[in-house]
Amino acid sequence: MDAATLTYDTLRFEYEDFPETKEPVWILGRKYSVFTEKEEILLDVTSRLWFTYRKNFPAIGGTGPTSDTGWGCMLRCGQMIFAQALVCRHLGRDWRWIKGKRQMDNYFSVLNAFIDKKDSYYSIHQIAQMGVGEGKSIGQWYGPNTVAQVLKKLATFDTWSSLAVHIAMDNTVVMEEIRRLCQSNFPCAGAAACPAVESDVLYNGYPEEAGVRDRLSLWKPLVLLIPLRLGLTEINEAYIETLKHCFMMPQSLGVIGGKPNSAHYFIGYVGEELIYLDPHTTQPAVESNDSGCLPDESFHCQHPPCRMSIAELDPSIAVGFFCNTEEDFNDWCQQIKKLSLVRGALPTFELVERQPSHFSNPDVLNLTPDSSDADRLERFFDSEDEDFEILSL
Repeated sequence: MDAATLTYDTLRFEYEDFPETKEPVWILGRKYSVFTEKEEILLDVTSRLWFTYRKNFPAIGGTGPTSDTGWGCMLRCGQMIFAQALVCRHLGRDWRWIKGKRQMDNYFSVLNAFIDKKDSYYSIHQIAQMGVGEGKSIGQWYGPNTVAQVLKKLATFDTWSSLAVHIAMDNTVVMEEIRRLCQSNFPCAGAAACPAVESDVLYNGYPEEAGVRDRLSLWKPLVLLIPLRLGLTEINEAYIETLKHCFMMPQSLGVIGGKPNSAHYFIGYVGEELIYLDPHTTQPAVESNDSGCLPDESFHCQHPPCRMSIAELDPSIAVGFFCNTEEDFNDWCQQIKKLSLVRGALPTFELVERQPSHFSNPDVLNLTPDSSDADRLERFFDSEDEDFEILSL
């Protein structure tokens, strides 16, 4: 069996199974050499939060599923890309997880936001139940656009992270729209969770100092998710170089995508292969032990990562970026503009200063587009219909 196609249910890989190549390895904005930095590559991969199928968790909605095996892979990928945003937000991109080493409290606060229980911000329970509002019944497979819309809604309740989540639709990123979103700290999203500065109310059990500091800052950290369709039934090779450059940007959160029952979280590339974390392993649900500690080893993939040819990527994806400061966002914009000048790299989306007159503004009017728009976007980004015709939009 090719090492690139092994799943995490197999035995642990040997380090030599990672390709011996002169090509650089890119992992979420970091460049590595496989010859001199193999340990660093593996440590970076292991440090990403890895969310897989789980079983025996509390029933979703009280009477629903107790496992997401077979239907929750895109939900888990959504958790992984959003968890990377929270890691960058609270721990920094250079933070590393080392087995057996005691981690800081913020790490466990991030991890607890995704634990499989109903009161965790981004749990499988919250995503599945919030998805009902997006037209998805509990236990139904999501596409990348749907999970992005759901995560955006859930983030409004996470006052500890205080994120501005923007989903760029119609293959267009509007800079003015994002600046307005990130600079509008008053009132906070989820206004009831934002007491006066003098208040000693805790922020949902998370550090109060962070909430106060963030409300006084001039820029809300940005999570930018861009649903894209890079072809009809397979990826157009003209987009491949542009997609590679997305993994090279320091703001990269990676890419989520895949077909039903085969969604993956892509975190980088080497040569013509994508590097990804695979959620298709069923593990027992994890609960805090008697001392209140949360066993965390199963949330980190301690194997060299899976790989697949870029040409095999399903064309329906969502690309993610995190801009902690306004300077990060400005730098990202400059990189995107330069990318449009790269020979042989066809832009996957358009970056514009102001919103075209024919656009609606979901961030100002509603959390999601109206039902007719949502139906259209669902067909475009999450289509599973082999007879899909782009001209029908």
